[in-house]
Amino acid sequence: MRDLKLSIVCPVYNEGANIGKLLERLEREIAIPFELIVVYDRDDDDTLPALDRLSPPFPVRRVKNHFGRGALNAIKTGFREAQCEATLVVMADLSDDLSVVTRMYELIRQGNDVVCGSRYMQGGRQIGGPLLKGMLSRTAGLTLHWLAGVPTRDVTNSFKMYRTAFLRNVEFESTGGFEIGMEAVVKAHVSGRRIAEVPSVWTDRVAGRSRFRLWKWLPNYLRWYCYAFRRVGRSS
Repeated sequence: MRDLKLSIVCPVYNEGANIGKLLERLEREIAIPFELIVVYDRDDDDTLPALDRLSPPFPVRRVKNHFGRGALNAIKTGFREAQCEATLVVMADLSDDLSVVTRMYELIRQGNDVVCGSRYMQGGRQIGGPLLKGMLSRTAGLTLHWLAGVPTRDVTNSFKMYRTAFLRNVEFESTGGFEIGMEAVVKAHVSGRRIAEVPSVWTDRVAGRSRFRLWKWLPNYLRWYCYAFRRVGRSS
């Protein structure tokens, strides 16, 4: 473990069709010594037998969700399990831009606590996905950047790297969905932590079903959107 630099947290739910391709991409695109933490909800998840058939050249740990079912609890479980200097959240649906992971890690080493993969800065983009979801995400990211001073244009993207020591000091309050990444960013911002972003390309999944539930989870995102303005109020 001492030779590993990066813990990659991957929440899964029946990603048997994608997990092999993800492992291939991780091996091909990430040169940093890393471990993969696969977090699952149920023992009958079809990701697990697919993993049994694979022999990747990097450590893979399977961890059952500690906090109850759902993507948010899976990510929290992965945060608790991470033991390396940096922690990265990656989705098993092949949507994330692994080509920028080395740059993200460099920015962690330079003293940043959170490094965001950004679809909405120059050089980043989004390919596919629901139009309304994309519009709301872009609007939230850009308005928080320009009005609240959040140092990223993409607060809602789950594809983020964290200094693991920073995660140990955050009391996460999110209750559903994927908004835990947004919570981490706005809490880092309000507390004066260093945040950076790199341009990344997000591509909609081609296999399996998304667990994103826009209308169910929108109030949770609005909570952290408003929270981000606390720093503005303190400085005014």
